[in-house]
Amino acid sequence: MTGAGIVTAYGLGWSVNAAGFRSGRTTFRPVTLFDVSRQRSKLAAQVDLPDTLPATRLPARQAARLDRASRTLLLAADEAWRQAGWEATENLPLVLGTTSGGMLLGEDYFKRAVGFPASHRGQPTRALHYQPQTQGRILAEAFGFQGPMWIIANACASGGNALGQAWEFIRGGRSTRALAGGYDALTQLVFAGFDALQSISPTGCRPFDAHRDGLSVGEGAAVVALETLDSALGRGADILGELIGYSSTIDHHHLTQPHPDGDAGLTAMSRACDSARINPADVDYVNAHGTGTPLNDQSEAAAINRWAGSRAATLPVSSTKAGIGHLLGGAGAVEAVVCLMALREQWLPPEISLETPDPICRFPLVRQPTDARLRVALSNSLGFGGANATLIFRQFP
Repeated sequence: MTGAGIVTAYGLGWSVNAAGFRSGRTTFRPVTLFDVSRQRSKLAAQVDLPDTLPATRLPARQAARLDRASRTLLLAADEAWRQAGWEATENLPLVLGTTSGGMLLGEDYFKRAVGFPASHRGQPTRALHYQPQTQGRILAEAFGFQGPMWIIANACASGGNALGQAWEFIRGGRSTRALAGGYDALTQLVFAGFDALQSISPTGCRPFDAHRDGLSVGEGAAVVALETLDSALGRGADILGELIGYSSTIDHHHLTQPHPDGDAGLTAMSRACDSARINPADVDYVNAHGTGTPLNDQSEAAAINRWAGSRAATLPVSSTKAGIGHLLGGAGAVEAVVCLMALREQWLPPEISLETPDPICRFPLVRQPTDARLRVALSNSLGFGGANATLIFRQFP
């Protein structure tokens, strides 16, 4: 990987986010984007977006029309694109993961259709830009590339699957490069939906804590530039790290409840290791999916215990959702960039909100900012509906 762009509630860009993840500080605050007075929880990890976007090939009028999700995605892609040093190309695959896409536009469309049924002003534009493939097309227009595009909506595993599929595309020899990422913005429908399910914590997100009581919602995006090693070396690119393993699995146990023994998560981690040709003993850090919900964390802990075996006793694990919340379709991509940061700068991201580790965790949870010697990191994304993705990254010498 030769480029990585990231936007979270910590801020915009690699530097400010690396500082935030290294410290483990939390970013939850009262939601101001929409009315949450009727919800149990009032907090989320909300991003402060700039008033202006970076200069791209988009006309000013088109850039001004972009919704919150598209702006977040564009900001992350711009950093990745510039860091990679790529130029316009005729064949650059684009793979994006998202769960709500342009949902804010969908909400606006509905409100106007109900409130002003006789007026259709602006409605066609909202309907067009609501579609995630339009958001992907705009990204291609912004940087002047063409090529095949995939949109993956695999719940919370979407961002991880997007990176994995792009990696598979390159490994299959169909392209030397690919752009991949995940994104989601806060929306009232999604926030209210999780709140109605009583999945959102009223006290704060504490993954793997014995007294955890739910997740916290966040927003953000991450985009990475992937290319073959020969391509990167041939042009003297700065290599941030290697993606060396990937697997995707499905859990048929329940729509919202993972198998208590973590069967599908175990399979995803095992197969990812097989594709990377490594063993659990070779992994130096696990960035867990760790949502903070009782059932998810129990299932993932069981999976990690079974997968790691005796290595579990000394294997550092943490969930960065403790700091920035659950980014839904953007989570896997953002957490992939966190792994790159940890490998490149040699530290472990802590969960400073963790108070009482759940006894089910046979592995040490990172609770304080910690320097560490890391070579290989594994990232899990375990989504609603049983969609799972595991990515494995290696430090580049």
